[in-house]
Amino acid sequence: MHFPEYRARRTRRTPILRNMVRETRLSVDDLIYPLFCVEGADVCHPIGSMPGVCQLSIDRLVAEAREVWQLGIPAVILFGIPDRKDALGSAGTSDDGIIPRAVRALKQVLPELIVVTDVCMCEYTDHGHCGVVRGQDVLNDPTLELLSRQAVAHARAGVDIVAPSDMMDGRVAAIRRALDTEGFDQIPIMSYAVKYASAFYGPFREAAESAPQFGDRRSYQMDPANRREALREARLDVHENADFLMVKPAMAYLDILRDLREAFDLPLVAYNVSGEFAMLKAAAQRGWIDHDRVMLELLTAMKRAGADLIITYHAKEAAGLLRQDQPGQEP
Repeated sequence: MHFPEYRARRTRRTPILRNMVRETRLSVDDLIYPLFCVEGADVCHPIGSMPGVCQLSIDRLVAEAREVWQLGIPAVILFGIPDRKDALGSAGTSDDGIIPRAVRALKQVLPELIVVTDVCMCEYTDHGHCGVVRGQDVLNDPTLELLSRQAVAHARAGVDIVAPSDMMDGRVAAIRRALDTEGFDQIPIMSYAVKYASAFYGPFREAAESAPQFGDRRSYQMDPANRREALREARLDVHENADFLMVKPAMAYLDILRDLREAFDLPLVAYNVSGEFAMLKAAAQRGWIDHDRVMLELLTAMKRAGADLIITYHAKEAAGLLRQDQPGQEP
């Protein structure tokens, strides 16, 4: 294949030709929309660092989920902010906690919507860490019991998928045992298998009110410099019977997504995190970039790297654009 006999531009001449040979396709079916749930009624509290994203009371969350479903987005992931916190995150393991009540409300109104719940302690503990704390240490094994109880509480409420994000060793196996023992063997685990100690999480910690009150999370989340370790982490979760693997964040870790795609055949999820969302919004507000084109390009890159599903705060915007995208047109 040499020029001039071969000309690569031949298949780029028209929108329809480009559409015919497109290798990677982003679909509304690929998207999962995050929602932040708080106590109260008729609450919609905007997150300053995340334009268009709000903390929502359950009634407003149901209304938002209805809009999400009407856009064709098949799934949401829930993060809860309780009205009280303590050292053991007791509100996170209660059957009457904010997330179980939100799950029940969603399932009553939108039974076909796939509801995923974040399983972690950081939103519920007064110290903001993802597990039981002793002094300055986050204890691994005692945390597993709390995570298991939280997952079972979500399962009793009717959740479709639980997603542990804590990065404790052995948590997938512990949660699987707890779910199976309680008769919830049909509920999949979407593991945050590869979660880096990233600086991209700042806006989320504002939204979820989950910033650690001392130290940081580098003793349990992964070092951003490490690539081979990601395969070890994912392999552990595969052996513990995870049903999905996740990489978080996404934009700066496309190589990790590619590595996991080549190594494992489980469904792979990319989390397009809050800092990535906020950067794009800030640049667009200054007129430095074309927001919609850059957004779709970034989401497509995550798919091209190997993601089957993408958790993204852009899901509603992306869904609107993708629904407009007919053959012969381009986003």
